[in-house]
Amino acid sequence: MGYSEIEFIVENEIAIIKFNRPEVMNCIGPKTHVELVDAWQEFKTNPALKVAIITGSGDRAFCSGGDLKAAMSGQLISVTEEEKQKHREGEMPGILGPSRWTDIYKPIIAAVNGVAYAGGLEWACFADMRIAEEHATFGVTCRRWNIGLADGGTQRLPRIVGMGRAMELILTGKVIDAQEAFRIGLANEVVPSGQSLTRAKELAAFICGLPQPAIQTDKEAAVRGFGESLDEGLRIEAEVFLDSIFHEETIAGLTKFNQRSHPDRQYSQAIKTPGLVRRKD
Repeated sequence: MGYSEIEFIVENEIAIIKFNRPEVMNCIGPKTHVELVDAWQEFKTNPALKVAIITGSGDRAFCSGGDLKAAMSGQLISVTEEEKQKHREGEMPGILGPSRWTDIYKPIIAAVNGVAYAGGLEWACFADMRIAEEHATFGVTCRRWNIGLADGGTQRLPRIVGMGRAMELILTGKVIDAQEAFRIGLANEVVPSGQSLTRAKELAAFICGLPQPAIQTDKEAAVRGFGESLDEGLRIEAEVFLDSIFHEETIAGLTKFNQRSHPDRQYSQAIKTPGLVRRKD
């Protein structure tokens, strides 16, 4: 599929999915929706791609949500009774792309390079981690127009920041800056303006260098087990653990460990990626 309203860029094992409508603050219209579904399907099913980064074109917006001009003309949301029923039954991928997908177990990082409003905030919450530029802002701004959240905001935001903080944002529509987002746990890091994609690539490359099977099964266990009873969560963990522990990469990892070939053994000052830093004695 050729893309015109998003960019799909592959850099080694990293997929960069970029909202590409900077002239309208990277809002999502009906064509954008179709392109997002296609791009995320490619990332989900392509074994060569290990980590995805979501970001926006330009320096003003990550994504400002749905295209309200398209919504006004009835183009953004399907209105037939059959399609309404499919939405109610959860059989549609989402309103603004495949936001209702919950089974992408590869890591996803959001490089939030500007406003993340309404559906844009929902897409930031779609990621596992959010790197926010210092000028980024976040908010359920659709509250002002009587438009509800339909792309995961009522479900993912409380899971990230807790119910109290989420309800404050959802009910008031207040806009918060990057530092406040960091303080409440919505942003994992705050970086200088223009640096979120660079930092996200650095983190993605680090993750790509790790063995993948256990990363994916651990994400699956965390996602599927969240909100379940402890017993059920532990059952899910045990189920998916068996998918990775006998993997050939586990045998290779055990071999490296016993050969004292540790990837975390570095002889330099601390860097901005996870890992142990050892003194050179």
